[in-house]
Parts: sequence; structure tokens; C-alpha cells
Amino acid sequence: MTKPATRIQKKNRAAILSAGLEVFSQFGFRGATLDQIAEAAGLSKPNLLYYFPSKEEIHQQLLTSLLSNWLDPLRKMDDAGDPIEEILSYAKRKLDLSRDFPRESRLFANEVLQGAPHLGDTMPALKALVDRKAEVINGWAKAGKIASIDPHHLMFLIWAQTQHYADFDVQVRAVLGRDDPFPEAFVFMEHMLRRTLAP
Repeated sequence: MTKPATRIQKKNRAAILSAGLEVFSQFGFRGATLDQIAEAAGLSKPNLLYYFPSKEEIHQQLLTSLLSNWLDPLRKMDDAGDPIEEILSYAKRKLDLSRDFPRESRLFANEVLQGAPHLGDTMPALKALVDRKAEVINGWAKAGKIASIDPHHLMFLIWAQTQHYADFDVQVRAVLGRDDPFPEAFVFMEHMLRRTLAP
């Protein structure tokens, strides 16, 4: 029987994962090194290797956790709810993720830009969830509850619009000249989506 982790072990694992997130989101998987992660975690490299035997294992654990959180806003879209409000709520949840978890967004973006070599097993699950929600959106359109719109490209639009604020954070803040673009971002996105979706 495996002994439960001690407080120090939990603290060190959390420090390594946080450091890994910082390093991977900045340099990507290829550019990141165990030395960088150990330094960011405040641990020696041998100490880090006690908890995680490889860079790959740290990266994979981060991606597994990320994907569960990343898909959750889409899972929460209520098939029986008001169509426009459900789509707007989904977009708001995605924008909130970009605001609250920018490093995770950049980690995901870096992985996809590299051809998603560590996400291969999860892509079918992502496709299945998106396809199921696309059927719901098509059903809403056929019932005249929203405008006729390609549901997959609607998803891509929402992803691009919301994740941009995390992935290109420096650019957004430089252009706007302020630190918090999110309240105005949602006002704009809500206006655009309501006009696009109105039957």
C-alpha cells in the first residue's frame, strides 16, 4: 500500500508543476529544460527528478490537468437552455479562463503550434464533444432560435477571440494602454455574438 504524500512532498510537487507551467508556457516543450524548471521551483535538479523522472512527465501531467479544465466550459453549455444565452455564457467562461489562467492558455497554444505531439490521444475526445455541441447548435438554428451559422466555425471564432487575450497579452495591453482588457472585451464580444446569432 502506497503511503500518502507528506506535506513537504505535496508542496514540492506543486512547486514543480507551477514552475513547469511557467517554463513550458514561455519556451514551449522543446525550449524548456529540467534545469530551468528546477531553478524556477527553487529545487535542485536531483530533487526534481525524485518527483518527476523526466521533462515529458511534468509536461504530460500539466496537459492532462489543463484539458479537463479547458473542456469544462463547453460541457456546461446546457442543451435545454436559452440558445443565445448559453452560447454567450460559454464565451464568457472561455474569456474568464484566459483572464484567470493565461499560462495554461499559452501552454496549450505552444503544444498545438508544435503539432500537438502530446495531445494526440485527447483529440478524438475533443472532437466528439465539439461535434455533439455542434449538433445542438444546429438544432437551435433549425428550430429558428438562432441564426443559421456553421457551429464549428462559431467555436473557432470564440476560441480565437477569447484565447487571444491570454496568448497575446503583452500586445493587447500595449495597444490598449491599460492592464485589464477583460470587462470591455466581454461587452464587445457579447454585442458581436448577439448580432451574429439573432434569428
